[in-house]
Amino acid sequence: MASPLQFGDPPRLGPYVVQARLHTAPAGFVYLGQAPDGRAVSLAVLTRGAAYDAAARDRFVTAVREAGGRERAGRRGWLGLPGRPRGAVLEGAPEVLAFDGGQAPWVAVPYAPGRPGAERFLEPVMVGGTFIGEAHGPDFVPYWLTDRAPALPGPTRRRLPPTETRKRVLLAALALVLLLVLVTVILLLLLLGRQDSEQQPRQLPPTVFVPTPPPTPETPVPQPSPSQSPSPSESGQSTPGRSPGEDPGDESPL
Repeated sequence: MASPLQFGDPPRLGPYVVQARLHTAPAGFVYLGQAPDGRAVSLAVLTRGAAYDAAARDRFVTAVREAGGRERAGRRGWLGLPGRPRGAVLEGAPEVLAFDGGQAPWVAVPYAPGRPGAERFLEPVMVGGTFIGEAHGPDFVPYWLTDRAPALPGPTRRRLPPTETRKRVLLAALALVLLLVLVTVILLLLLLGRQDSEQQPRQLPPTVFVPTPPPTPETPVPQPSPSQSPSPSESGQSTPGRSPGEDPGDESPL
């Protein structure tokens, strides 16, 4: 039963308009969409956790390609016995109308009420059971089951024609040249204004050199010489003392 879209659901997947939810699985979501020609389609998209896991994403992409008639190669099973083709896992898979195998893969198949739709391609994503014997213990639980948001493909960028690209390149180059010219003019104006603002140094008057006559030497004035005093020998005075030839023993004691 279809249910309304919820927050986080993609509004479009490729050329298809998403209208409602049809099915919710552990590995992804199934939506009801409308093709450009107006017919109803069933769209399957992985959860964000399964899309981030390379092994889970590869299982989904392989199932879609094998159902679409690509890579139908048989393989040998255990003990060398021929096994069934890998595409036989999805017996009665619907016709693939469109497919995107990028980082957020999705597939579109025709929608028929009461018949299996795109949810068949979500079954191989989950790993369960054993190769030999019966299963023992708990089933394998992928680590990405907690991330339940749908994986949304990135926005597609419209490729510009070469003429428009060349015009943009020329406009960018012209804008760069004008910017360089403007910067050069501003620098010149700043340099000229700085030179005008600086005051020119005032010139000094010329120096006049007047020759000065050499100084005239003055005549020295003769100074009187000081008179010499006579020596004691020349003046006839003698120093008191014993006369020569006087016996010191003749002196009487005091």
